[in-house]
This record gives sequence, C-alpha cells and structure tokens, in this order.
Amino acid sequence: MRSVLSRQEPAPPEETMGEPRARGRFGEYGGRYAPESLVEACREVEEAFRQAWADPGFRNTLADLLAVHAGRPTPLTPARRLSQALGVRLYLKREDLTHTGSHKINNVLGQALLATRMGRRRLIAETGAGQHGVATATAAALLGLRATVFMGERDMERQALNVFRMRMLGAEVVPVTAGSRTLKDATSEAMRHWVGVTGEAHYCVGSVVGPDPYPWMVREFQRVIGDEARAQFAAEVRTGVPDHVVACVGGGSNAAGTFAGFADTAARLFGVEAEGGAGAGRGRLGVLHGCRSLFLQDDDGQITEAHSIAAGLDYPGVGPEHAHLRDLGRARYVTVGDEEAIGAAVRLARTEGIVPALESAHALAWVIRAAGSGELAAGSTVLMTLSGRGDKDVSTLKELL
Repeated sequence: MRSVLSRQEPAPPEETMGEPRARGRFGEYGGRYAPESLVEACREVEEAFRQAWADPGFRNTLADLLAVHAGRPTPLTPARRLSQALGVRLYLKREDLTHTGSHKINNVLGQALLATRMGRRRLIAETGAGQHGVATATAAALLGLRATVFMGERDMERQALNVFRMRMLGAEVVPVTAGSRTLKDATSEAMRHWVGVTGEAHYCVGSVVGPDPYPWMVREFQRVIGDEARAQFAAEVRTGVPDHVVACVGGGSNAAGTFAGFADTAARLFGVEAEGGAGAGRGRLGVLHGCRSLFLQDDDGQITEAHSIAAGLDYPGVGPEHAHLRDLGRARYVTVGDEEAIGAAVRLARTEGIVPALESAHALAWVIRAAGSGELAAGSTVLMTLSGRGDKDVSTLKELL
C-alpha cells in the first residue's frame, strides 16, 4: 500500500521561473520537438550552456560586455507627467537605451559568447522587427563571427532601416518569401538552414521559443533586466517591490527576463499581447518551431497567421514558460490592438519625451487602460519594461498619423 501511495504522490512543487524539469519542460510545455539532426545539436548547446553558466569566467566576461558594449545597467525612469495624469506611479525600465536600441542585445551577446566557446564561427538568426537581427549582426562584428539573418519579406519592407543596419554591420540578410512573409516563416527557414550547418554555426534564437534549451537559456540571458529593475526599484521606492510588473509579449523574451526578477515576490505580473497574435490568450496546445506551447490554430490544427502593427509581436504563439505561468496563475496575459498602441506611443512621446517601439507601446496602452478603469489602484506602483526605442517604427507611424 505504501509503495502504491508513493507512486501516486504528486511531483514536488516546481520552482517558478527556475530551471526547467527533465527534457526542458515547463509544466506540460516546452520540450525538444526537432528533427534528429537538430536534437544532437540542441544537446550540444545545452551542455555548453550548462558549463558556461556555471563558469564564473564566462559570466564575468559577459557582464563586462554588457557593461562596456551594451551600456548596462539601463536606467529606471519615473514617468512623472504620465503618472500624474494616470493616478499611478509608473516607472520605465529603459531597455531602449541599450546599444542597438532594444533588450535583444542582452541575449545575443550571451549566445555569441557561447558560440565562440563552442568553436562556432558563424551565427544564424531570424528576426521580425529587425532588432534581434541588428543585435546579432552587432555581436558577430564585435566577436569576429559571420552572421546570416533570415527575415520575412514583409518585415523587410516595414523595417527597411534595420535591414540597412544589419547589412552595414556585415551581416547577410536572407529574404523569406514563404507563407505570411513574417517572423514565423523566417524562423522556419532559419531552422531548416541550421540542419545542414550545425558543425560550423550556432543558431542564435531571439526569443524564449524553440527547442530546449533555448526558452530557458534565452530567459537566463534576459534575466539581467528583472534583476537590475528589482534592485533599482528597491533603491527608488520605499515599498521595495512594485505592485504591478508589465511587459509586452510576442514570443516573450523581454517579459520573461523581467518577470524572472520578480517571480518570487508579491508583484502581479502582466504580459501584454497584440490582439492579432495572442498566443497565451487565445492559443491552443500545439507544436511549432521545436517546442510544445500555445499557438493560434484553425479547426484542423493548422497554425494561423498572426497580425500586429508591431513586427515583433506578429508571432502566432507564445514561449512555453509563458504558457506555464498562465496556467499557474502567476502571470496574467491581456491584449491590446493596433490603434490603442499607436495612441499610447504618441502619449508617451508628448508627456515624457520618449518615442517607444510599437511593441512596448502595447504594454503602455494596457497600463493606460487599466489605470483608467481602476484595475490598477490609484497610487499603486507599476514597473513597465520599455523593450525598445521607436526609431524603427517612425516610417510606419508617419504613414498613420
């Protein structure tokens, strides 16, 4: 009887935002659903990452790169005029002030350093908004690596400035003409290309998606956002921890990094998705790009196209750890539409002198809405990650305003 009861005992509680369980699982999500030729490559990446992450020398080198090249720590900026208008105390974690203009550089410097440790001389990447592609091209130039970036043809048109930046930095930008010609198709093409060059190239995934260990590894490289923000907020505000932590979610890398700094606190966590790309809000269980998570699908289980004015949110799913956080009730996922995000971008520009990326404007739009509806209590504190600057979106906004 005792042995039967023992077998039926539930698994021990999972540490929230700790190391994933066996086979890279976050609850029922995650895993390594990849072709046999990539399974071995993923094992090599996992082994290399585990060794590197336990090596103080690797961590110190990365910390130096983040400080002297990326410009960390980034500031925590009180949004004073907007806070007064909204009735909440809003603080912005300024990832837009990093070198290359977005949080993407944190993860890419980590993966590029890992690639050199593995003896790889080339980086492969996919990009939607172009910020991950620019960061990859930048890290490759810095460390003397070759870079090949896959990008949907539609995204290349609306992010032409970032395409030019990547090419100026020496990267090869490969147009992807299949499907919706956006991030989903660029990711598929990058993974197909990696199959044939695993011995020489490292696939530098840009978000907390893909086969194990990528969702975990990318979150750990982005954890610097949440750790810095927590220390900065404690120094700035007597309460020590914000009441609410908010970040936009496409695949979810900046949100995962931010949430990781506050997962063990009483702060309420909010991920803001685009209405047309709400994997956590409207997705169903499925497998795409090597992992099991929540994806937008039709009645036949086929992945459907996502839509957002923000290219970085134009992805039909969400990273597996976000799906798990949703199930646990530890984070709540909400949606914002294009017009609301545009309005928020303009409002931040005219009250605080900051032009945000349209991805970040989605998070701000929800803060504005929730403060107005009373969902965010008057006087409560809100920390929002401003994941990137809006230079790349100026031409889009110019056409619409």
